[in-house]
Amino acid sequence: MRHPNFRLFFFGQLISLSGTWMQSTAQQWLVYRLTNSQLSLGMVTFAAYIPVLLLSLFMGVVVDRFQRRRLLVITQGWFMLLAGTLAVLTYLGVVQYWHILLLGILLGIGNALDMPARQAFYIDLVKREDLLNAIALNSSIFNGARIIGPAIGGLVIAAFGEAPAFATNAVTYLATIVCLLMMRLPPFDPPASDESGLSELKGGLEYLTANRHALGLVCMIALFSIFCFPYLVLLPAFARDILKIGAEGFGVLMAAQGGGALIGALTLAAFGHSQNKNRLLLLSRGLLAVALAGLALSTTPILSILALALAGYALITQLAVTNTSLQLIVPDELRGRVMSTYTWALGGFWPLGSLLFGALGDHFNAPNAVLLSATLCATLTALGQFWFPEVNEVR
Repeated sequence: MRHPNFRLFFFGQLISLSGTWMQSTAQQWLVYRLTNSQLSLGMVTFAAYIPVLLLSLFMGVVVDRFQRRRLLVITQGWFMLLAGTLAVLTYLGVVQYWHILLLGILLGIGNALDMPARQAFYIDLVKREDLLNAIALNSSIFNGARIIGPAIGGLVIAAFGEAPAFATNAVTYLATIVCLLMMRLPPFDPPASDESGLSELKGGLEYLTANRHALGLVCMIALFSIFCFPYLVLLPAFARDILKIGAEGFGVLMAAQGGGALIGALTLAAFGHSQNKNRLLLLSRGLLAVALAGLALSTTPILSILALALAGYALITQLAVTNTSLQLIVPDELRGRVMSTYTWALGGFWPLGSLLFGALGDHFNAPNAVLLSATLCATLTALGQFWFPEVNEVR
C-alpha cells in the first residue's frame, strides 16, 4: 500500500467490484427466476466468457503494444454501458433471457481485453518484490466485494427487484475510471517491433511451450477451470431448491464464498514473500476438493456456508499463487502475451465447465454435480504432481 498508484487502483476497485458482485448475484437470480434451469445459468456464464477463450490470446498482443491504463479506462466505460442497458431493460419489465445472453457476449468481448490488461498492469504499479503482496491485496478487495456485493444484492433483490442492483453497478464503474485517470505513471514507451501481431502471438506461445514451469501452471488452471471452479453457477439451485433459503440466503452463500477468499487473500498479503509457493498450490487444490465434497453433502445452511468459505479460501490461494509465479517467470517484453494465456485458461475454460456442470445439475441435481467436481478436483491434484513435476520447483 506504500505505492500511491496502487492505492488508487485498490480503492477504485473496491467500489466498482462491490457493484459487479451485486450485479452478478442479481443476474443469476433473475436468470433462474426466468428459466428455472441450471443449464440456463451455465449458458449465461458460457456466453459471458466464451469471447475470452476466442480472443484473449490476441488481446495479449494489444496489451503489449498500448498503454494499459488507457485500455482499462476503455473497458470500464464499456462495462458501465452494458450494466446500464440491463438495468433499463429490467426496470421496464421487458427483459428476456436472450437479452441477458447477448449482453453477456458483449461483456465477454470487453473482458477478453480487460483481463490480460489488468494482470499485466500490476507490474506498472509496484516493484517486483511486492508483486505477490499486490496481487493478494487486490484479491482481498475482489473478495471483500464478494462479501459486500452479494449480501447487499440479496437484500435489494428481495425488497426492490433486480433492476436497482444493475443500476448501482453501472454507477460504480466511475470510481475505477476516476482513479485510473488520477494516477501518475511514467510515459508509455511502446516496444519497437516490426513483427506482425500473429508473429508476436506466436513468440509468446513458443515461450510458453518451451518453459515447463509456465506451461504446467497454465495447463492446471485450464483443467481446474473446467472441472473444479464452476460450482458457483449451481448456487442459486442450492439456495432455492436444496436449502430453501431464498434470495437473501443466496446472497449469504455468495458472501460466504467471498469471505473465505478474503481470508485467503489477506493471509497471502501478510506472508507474501513465502518461498514455498508449490506447497501452497498443492494445499489449495486439496482443500478445494474437500470443500466441494462438503458442499455437495451438506443439507443445512451453516454447513454449506462453512464449505463455501473453505472453497473460497482454496480458490483464491490457487489463483493468486499461480498468477504471481507466472509474473515472476515471464520476461517483461512477453508479459502481456503470456499473461493472456493465463486469462485464456481461466476465463476461457471456466464457461465450458459452467455449461457442463449446469447440464449435469439439471440432469442429476446440483449436489451430485458438485460431488463429481470434488472427485475430479482430487484426481487432478494427484495427477498434476506427475504431469508437471517442474511446478514443484517454482519459488
